[in-house]
Amino acid sequence: MNAKPIIALVAGETSGDQLGAALIAKLKLQYPQARFVGIGGEQMRTTGMECWWDSSELALFGLFEVAAHLPRLLKLRRELQQRLLALRPDVFIGIDAPDFNLGLEIKLKSRGIRTVHYVSPTVWAWRPGRVKKIANAADLVLCLFPFEPAFYAGHGVKAVYVGHPMADQITNRPDVAAARHELGLNADGEVLALLPGSRMSEVSRLSKPMLAAVGILRQSRPELQVLAAMANDRVLATFASHLVNSGIQRVQLIRGRPRSVIAAADVVLCASGTATLETLLINRPMVMAYKLAPATYHLAKNLRLIKRQFFALPNILAKEALIPELIQQEATGSRLAESASAWLDNAAAVNSLQLRFDMLHEELRCDASSRAAAAVSELLRG
Repeated sequence: MNAKPIIALVAGETSGDQLGAALIAKLKLQYPQARFVGIGGEQMRTTGMECWWDSSELALFGLFEVAAHLPRLLKLRRELQQRLLALRPDVFIGIDAPDFNLGLEIKLKSRGIRTVHYVSPTVWAWRPGRVKKIANAADLVLCLFPFEPAFYAGHGVKAVYVGHPMADQITNRPDVAAARHELGLNADGEVLALLPGSRMSEVSRLSKPMLAAVGILRQSRPELQVLAAMANDRVLATFASHLVNSGIQRVQLIRGRPRSVIAAADVVLCASGTATLETLLINRPMVMAYKLAPATYHLAKNLRLIKRQFFALPNILAKEALIPELIQQEATGSRLAESASAWLDNAAAVNSLQLRFDMLHEELRCDASSRAAAAVSELLRG
């Protein structure tokens, strides 16, 4: 086995950057002289990865949004593919971003490069036909959730449950007072957190209803403190422009500290996806909003591409509606405010929710990055 392996990775957004950085840190313990290359973000660069492109290049959301950028994405993928085939890494790890990574993995695998797909696409709920493509693309799938390997076993795909790295990193009993002190908040006042997402398209669609909810809530809670977690500078600029247009005052924009923002909150309004899991693990009540471009949503609905009963990860994991899901036309300022008030006004409901979140957290706590690194190492040895 090569003691100095070349490990190529591609992460497509903030959550993938987090997973990639944690995985690189564990792989470095086994292969101190390994070289890591590919597409990543700030955290992966910090671990010492050579980022040929930034992960923000791939942070798109929805069928039509991707279509608008398709020529650029295909050009980037061709250039990356040529560079990887010339380098011939010992293994390629595609982290999430399935629409970009699976096609690349197929090409690399066909040329004899071992491939791993980290974070199973939601084939059990959305576009299940993709499982055939995954079988052709990946020598190994690393799954974050415990129900996923059984699905893949039925389709002849090697898959391993590793747990979720965030469940290992995050305490489910955060120090609320410390978080509020860090962010300069009144320790005793009510706090609302906004997490509009990391993709520009979802931030553009969710900013307006989230800010409208702030305005409605402040009619009965004039002293409500509001924080908004900004994933990057582009998100901050987009959200800030919506904030100015809304006329809403006293909203503190926080760049790069989402967990502190969540920990400080009494309730969180968040985009679908990783933000809901992060909020679950920090154990704060939440309301999830999910909005696609109308054309994307109607196409998916009409073609029956959406199979899932729930959209929010807490509800999917629990197999029940633990938190409100406001989807498309339901994701309005009034509905968000109403759902947030339900948490703020019902301490018993919050306590019951937090007990369920504790249970889900323990299920996901598996030393995930170490298990993922061990699975990659086993593939390298083979």
